[in-house]
Amino acid sequence: MAGGRRRNREDVRVMSEARAYEPAKTGRGRRRLPRGAGMGVLSRSAARRHGWFLAVLALGTALRALAMLGYRPALWFPDSYTYIVTVFRPRPDLVRPAGYSMFMKLLEPLHSFGAVTAAQHLLGLATGVLIYRVARRARAPRWAATLATVPVLLDAYQIELEHLLVSDTLFMFLVAAAVALCTTSRPSTVVAIGLLLAAATLTRTVGQPLIVVLAGWFVLRRRVGLAGVLVAAALVPILAYGAWFYATYQRVGLVGANGVFMYARTMSFADCAKMDPPQDLRVLCDPRPPEQRPPSQEYIWAQDSPLVLLPGITFTKQNDDLAARFATLAITKQPLDYAASTLTELARTFRWDRPVYPDAEVYGYYEFPVNPPGPPGRYPAQTGADYAKLYEQGAIGTQIVEPYAGWLRAYQSMARLPGPVLLVILLVPPVAAVVRRRDAVRLAGSPAWLVPWTAALVLLITPAAAAEFDYRYVLPAVPLACLAAALSIRPGVLKQSGS
Repeated sequence: MAGGRRRNREDVRVMSEARAYEPAKTGRGRRRLPRGAGMGVLSRSAARRHGWFLAVLALGTALRALAMLGYRPALWFPDSYTYIVTVFRPRPDLVRPAGYSMFMKLLEPLHSFGAVTAAQHLLGLATGVLIYRVARRARAPRWAATLATVPVLLDAYQIELEHLLVSDTLFMFLVAAAVALCTTSRPSTVVAIGLLLAAATLTRTVGQPLIVVLAGWFVLRRRVGLAGVLVAAALVPILAYGAWFYATYQRVGLVGANGVFMYARTMSFADCAKMDPPQDLRVLCDPRPPEQRPPSQEYIWAQDSPLVLLPGITFTKQNDDLAARFATLAITKQPLDYAASTLTELARTFRWDRPVYPDAEVYGYYEFPVNPPGPPGRYPAQTGADYAKLYEQGAIGTQIVEPYAGWLRAYQSMARLPGPVLLVILLVPPVAAVVRRRDAVRLAGSPAWLVPWTAALVLLITPAAAAEFDYRYVLPAVPLACLAAALSIRPGVLKQSGS
């Protein structure tokens, strides 16, 4: 009640500053200010109030400009070529949903991969703005709201990820936008949340659990009807894509590789002596002890993988079903080993150092390179490279321009979010709630930090449980974790729209 009676100091200050520029009344009435003068006063006041954030935003913009100047027009990842194939041959891919390819398709008329990376850098900046705006609406201190944006705006690996032709930056923005809209109760905006989550899911399938998380948020706020609206809005595009996938492959799902990836995941611990699999599954066993096996991804792509050696392509329905059965048996027969393996992968997120993992090749794609990367080696990537030349309407590759590239490499050697710091950020909201013994930042009885915090945990845990740790899987979770920490710093009340 006391908080409800107390007027926000910043609002009072802004109003006072505005009144200070109002001319005094006279007998002939109030004199008018020159047109635009009031807006100028408020703009200067806003710039002063948000000065630190604007400085961080400006520095983030400058760093992204360096990336555009130093690495022209883009950096390539093995997945990049697959996405480009889908741009020109619109059909569901068996491994990756087509959301990112549709994003690239929208920019195809520009015939420039530089336009794609520019758009991704803008999405990175927009994510920082969203985090700051939501934190300030919740009355988080300016310093906390500004610090919450620093990782997404200034982390060198985040900027490098935005310069890669991969789906993660788009996915991060879609999820951040959906979370930012969760302060509303208007059905039209809840529909937008559902559509954003559907777009995120069709960009990276790890977005599926977030539909449950955000729907659960509305249930906690006793808005069960809005939760239903959100789920329905999300399911319509997802089911439509699933129908397209079924019409193409006569298979149910969004991708055709879930069993394959789970098989690869379980190979970090699966012991056929403990599992005693039936004869048809024994062909997928690896006789080597788990500690002598390669990283999980090698069981998907390596030529000597038991799964790759089976007849047909790796992702046929028969092979995927076989792999899914093997993975299910391994998890049910060795649940503690599976849990320990998942925790081991998750723990890599919180290391201080940044060791080479899962291998030197993949690790190298996350560093600003000294030399231009070579041409793709595998046949599918070579096909994608041919389409990439059609997209660009010219030669493709990466031109490294000094000194800009060198400045970025030097910056990357110093500016990153260490794993233990991310762990501390994740611990801030629950610790703050325990210390205060109540969380006064509430919406209809639910702590405001809960939805971004839970979403961040889901984005960190799901890859560790279903695939393996990868540095680029961590970055989309960071802005949400930072937002949750900022929302938990000081008690206040979130403003609601339409409630």
